[in-house]
Amino acid sequence: MYKNPNVDLYFEEGCGRCSLVATPECKVHKWPHELALLRTIALHCGLSEERKWGVPCYTHHGKNIVLISALKEYCALSFFKGALLRDEAGILQKPGDQSQAARIIRFTHKQQILAQENILKAYLYEAIEVEKANLNVQLKPIEAYDLPEELLSRFKTSPDLEAAFRALTPGRQRGYLIYFSAPKQTKTRETRIDKYLHKILEGKGMLD
Repeated sequence: MYKNPNVDLYFEEGCGRCSLVATPECKVHKWPHELALLRTIALHCGLSEERKWGVPCYTHHGKNIVLISALKEYCALSFFKGALLRDEAGILQKPGDQSQAARIIRFTHKQQILAQENILKAYLYEAIEVEKANLNVQLKPIEAYDLPEELLSRFKTSPDLEAAFRALTPGRQRGYLIYFSAPKQTKTRETRIDKYLHKILEGKGMLD
């Protein structure tokens, strides 16, 4: 059971994506026992341990299976193709209203994990079989998404920005459109777009 040193660093310091990294206030330090147990369960299922997007990612022959994450209110297992799992225990949830493929299981106490350990292992083994079978979630086509007016306005003044956005993969475009469109206020949408202009122009997604 190989433990990746980069993931060890995550448990010691956090994901590094906010100013609380390597401080006692980092959300990772709120769930040390829960995260350690989730890590053990994932490794016992034969998954390889990597660090992607700053957090522990567990893969099978290079294919992403599940993430471990820590938030303020809970820690979680996040299945990349959770929508394809049978979820006989009824514990999978959408991480957001727009989520299509991903499903998460939230935890707030170690005892929750211990009580469901066999179920979690069964879900992980099923997720591995989903990858072995090359199954994919049928995602809503990118053409079905409305572009927010604020983004269209940027396109009018910057053809290079529009060209860069259109050149992104559908998944990256989808991520931006969901994030940009979520706020109700125009000012907030504009702020979000401005924050990520440089990444779009660099051909990167939000999490790259």
